[in-house]
Amino acid sequence: MEFGDFQIYDQDLSGLALQEYLQAEAIAVDTETMGLLPWRDRLCLIQLCDPRGRVSVVRIAQGQTVAPNLQQLLEAIAVLKVFHFARFDVATLRHNLGIQTHPFFCTKIASKLARTYSPRHGLKEVVMEFAQVDLDKSAQSSDWGNAANLSTEQLQYAANDVRYLLEVQLKLTDMLKREGRWDLAQQCFNCLPAIVSLDLLQYQNIFEH
Repeated sequence: MEFGDFQIYDQDLSGLALQEYLQAEAIAVDTETMGLLPWRDRLCLIQLCDPRGRVSVVRIAQGQTVAPNLQQLLEAIAVLKVFHFARFDVATLRHNLGIQTHPFFCTKIASKLARTYSPRHGLKEVVMEFAQVDLDKSAQSSDWGNAANLSTEQLQYAANDVRYLLEVQLKLTDMLKREGRWDLAQQCFNCLPAIVSLDLLQYQNIFEH
């Protein structure tokens, strides 16, 4: 179903959409959930955007445990997946749909490594700096579980969370390389799957003395 300037799918991407996204070198990815604990709070939406600006919103059904086309895309080695705070999204995708996302780039980690002149690393702040867009975050705390009846504001919010992310990723990549922190960023991204495993097992402070 087409909604404004993005497409809505139920439970999984279509085969045609999958093939189109697989042609991209990178895609932006985000999720909306009922809360911040993957083992308690269910996954409701998955949003995608490619370099051509093609945005899709996939509504995940209550109790759904598989999405084969999404899994193929998010596990495709040739496609970089770009998240803001990948730690949470990768965990919720793994817990709810069994998706082992890779490879990926986290703009929040990249921002903290590169933008040491700022204490603010939220998506709103980095999009404002790099894309000159003031994101409306008023729908952030919403009932995403009522997927069939989401408001226009909720759907637009969800779409905008991925719409500018690839532009941000490219500019942060340039900054990291310029400041000699690119290799360190890659090491951080590479260790995230282990941190996600610890999160899902509910370990806390395991690296502290």
